[in-house]
Amino acid sequence: MSKTTIDRQERQQEQRSSDWLWRFWLTVPLYPRSQRRTLRTEVVPGTAWTFDQIQGIFYVVVPIRMTVVKLDGGGLLVYAPIAPTPECLRLVNELVAQYGDVKYIILPTISGVEHKVFVGPFARQFQNAHVFVAPHQWSFPLNLPLSWLGLPAKRTHILPDDSSQAPFAAEFDYAILGPIALGPGRFAEVAFFHRRSRTLLVTDTIVSIPIEPPAIVQLDPYPLLFHARDSADDEVVDSPANRRKGWHRIALFTLYFRPSVLAVRTASQTIYNAFKATDRSQKGYFGLFPFQWEKDWLQSFHALQGDGRLFVAPILQTLILNRAPQETLDWADHVASWPMQRIIPCHFDAPIQAEPHQFRQAFAFLEQTPADGEATRPPLPEQDFELLKAIDTNLHRVGIVPPPKEKVSR
Repeated sequence: MSKTTIDRQERQQEQRSSDWLWRFWLTVPLYPRSQRRTLRTEVVPGTAWTFDQIQGIFYVVVPIRMTVVKLDGGGLLVYAPIAPTPECLRLVNELVAQYGDVKYIILPTISGVEHKVFVGPFARQFQNAHVFVAPHQWSFPLNLPLSWLGLPAKRTHILPDDSSQAPFAAEFDYAILGPIALGPGRFAEVAFFHRRSRTLLVTDTIVSIPIEPPAIVQLDPYPLLFHARDSADDEVVDSPANRRKGWHRIALFTLYFRPSVLAVRTASQTIYNAFKATDRSQKGYFGLFPFQWEKDWLQSFHALQGDGRLFVAPILQTLILNRAPQETLDWADHVASWPMQRIIPCHFDAPIQAEPHQFRQAFAFLEQTPADGEATRPPLPEQDFELLKAIDTNLHRVGIVPPPKEKVSR
């Protein structure tokens, strides 16, 4: 290879690195740290686009998603901003050039720091945009004013409780869930419904798991292949099957923390095995690989994925929404009254083709006896909730969180 070719490749790599740069990654130090690629997808032709990046810990990486919707009168609404890297901003500005400036930026959560951290930096890039945030915002360990958290003081507004009072009410409905008291903090989420495209935007409440790894995760397959291994000394070949295997395990990690089909090796065994690892580099965590999957682990994934089933993430089922079952069901009924055809969550799969009754079915876990037609799918396996339930019990025992409430009787 000639020196000219090497120099050209180095310049291209430097350009890509600069294009993906997120300078403030230490604020929330998640993988991939300072280098965040962005993938834009047109969901509704000429109307709605998703912008995906990834985030995670220990290579347990999942998409984090922003949605941009074109307004009928010109301009754009942005739901749940992501890291405004040069690449991300260029992709947004391509839409701005065609459809008009960003008019509204929505922060639809009060507790999701992985969403909140990007709003201020994103808003500073679009000086004419007004920022609307979910009511009852808070921060930890100090409850600081929004302007101290980087949101522009003169352009930041609280979403009205009545969605008809919002400046974008002619095109969007929204419904606010919460705030749900959780001891040291609160949980809330705002679901947005774009009437013309019949698209529902949610943050964390609803997810669906694809069989294949999302496109944004496959741009760098290393995390997938890392978790496709069965032991530290496995040398995994990059193949569609191994990428899929790694993705299935990542999904189980993310949603259950430790599903019943996963054992964690002792520290001494993990260190011993690290000396036999094929990759003992810093990137490979020096060969440390404490995970041991049962032979039937894939059954847990199939129960979770269920042919694209809609469900509420287990952590929300176990630690959050069961603190306010009636309020959550009222919210779900409200949202299910909208004639949705697709759902775009901020994580995992999107868009999800779904109808209102399918959305409502996902919340049947809060009911003692679900209504006819609401429990067409079996619940997620109880044994996979064991760690989450243990965390819930311990947090309640020491007084950090309030106890869960009884399921709703219909």
